[in-house]
This record gives sequence, structure tokens and C-alpha cells, in this order.
Amino acid sequence: MNALLSRGSLFDDFFRDVGPAFYIKPLHGDPLPTPTQIKVDVSETPQQYTVQAEIPGVPKEDIHVSMEGNLVTLRAEIKQQDSTNSDEKVLRSERYFGAVSRSFQLAADIDQTKAKAKYENGILTLTLPKKQAVGGSQRLAIE
Repeated sequence: MNALLSRGSLFDDFFRDVGPAFYIKPLHGDPLPTPTQIKVDVSETPQQYTVQAEIPGVPKEDIHVSMEGNLVTLRAEIKQQDSTNSDEKVLRSERYFGAVSRSFQLAADIDQTKAKAKYENGILTLTLPKKQAVGGSQRLAIE
């Protein structure tokens, strides 16, 4: 029985790939991304983590990064609206707003005071220094 595919994932994949017209789409523009559509690459050195996240088409003012211990959360607020010229009369205006977020844990705690973020060409780059252990290693005396 374990070898059987789950019903949900088999049909979800089929309709998403073959029959997307069966699903309701936004009235205009691209649909809101899902958390798994924020692609993340994480690399590590002994001193820090480097995270690169793809968040295209979002102004940097609408991207929020929060850190707590070793937990990193990326949140993007997405706003799409139609633009009109000054000589046009607006008969109908459609827009939508939404947010997408993604959280992940790293192996070590992050030094939040030294963390840096840079957003360029749709790529958010985070430089997250590891928090140094206080006092290094210490031998415990056995009684």
C-alpha cells in the first residue's frame, strides 16, 4: 500500500500542468507566488551564511526579512495595479494585493547586529554572520 501514489498529489500535478484552465486565475497579471516559488540558495563558510532568494518584480520597500535565533523569515508584499494615461477615462480598474512568506532554519544562530541585506535585479542577498560562542569551549570538572 505504501507504493501507491497519494490521490491529491497525482491529480494536483496533472491539473496544474495539463489543465490549468480548470482553475480560477486572477483577473489580470500573474498569480501570487507560493512560498516554494521563492527559490533560495544557501551557502556556508565557517564565519557566515549567504542566502540568495529570487523575489522578482517586488520593490525592496515591500520585502521584509526577520531573524530570530537561527530562524530566517522572508516576506514579500505583492501589489499589482493597472496604469492609465492622463487622457483616458477609467471605466474599470482591477488590482490585487497579497503577501507571500517563506521561513527556514539554519544550523547556527545568527548575529543580527552584523547581518546585511542587498536587493538587486530581483535577487535578495543576505549575509548572515554566525553568532560566536561566548568564551569558546570550556572543560567541565567532574565531581
